[in-house]
Amino acid sequence: MAPNSQTSFDEGKCAIPITTNDLEHQQTLDQNEFDYSKRSQWLRAAVLGANDGLISTASLMMGVGAVKEDIKAMILTGFAGLVAGACSMAIGEFVSVYSQLDIEVAQMKRDNQNKQTTLAHVAEDGDSEGDNEKESLPNPLQAAAASALAFSVGAMVPLLAASFIREYKVRLGVVAAAVSLALVVFGWLGAKLGKAPIMRSMMRVLFGGWMAMAITFGLTKLIGSSGL
Repeated sequence: MAPNSQTSFDEGKCAIPITTNDLEHQQTLDQNEFDYSKRSQWLRAAVLGANDGLISTASLMMGVGAVKEDIKAMILTGFAGLVAGACSMAIGEFVSVYSQLDIEVAQMKRDNQNKQTTLAHVAEDGDSEGDNEKESLPNPLQAAAASALAFSVGAMVPLLAASFIREYKVRLGVVAAAVSLALVVFGWLGAKLGKAPIMRSMMRVLFGGWMAMAITFGLTKLIGSSGL
């Protein structure tokens, strides 16, 4: 009787009911295990475009402001930088991602040819695997649109900051302050969406922007004062 009792006891131990709390806990774990690398394609393009638009446009405006105090020249320079930069970012991103797409499609075709040796396996699972592979392919239009839009959003920050200030020195200070704040926000946003270290990302973006503006302002001021 002892072995039978022990078996019944073991079976009783294994029969653990699944409660609603267990299901909710499992769903929470599944949500927490979201693969943030899936965001890397559009996030990289958006963050790169926004920072590039912000830093390049602000640097152009600061460079012109180093030798010309006229607000009109500064605004026109910033606007030209916005249009040219957005087009350049969109075209460059489209060409780059399209090249990546061609490489991945070619590799996918080679992999599918190697799978022809197992026709039964391909017939059963080929459709679902093909759909998953197509979903993982990069999208050139999406990356180009994200880059152009993000560049324009970033470039609007120094333009708006300088548009309504006539005083030369105040204008330069306001542009630098607005750009610094936007750099911190973009660094925080990129780190938050990608679940990366926030403070490190913010400081990296901020100091990089400061260096770009300082170098552009200093070199332009030097060349302008030399009479070239």
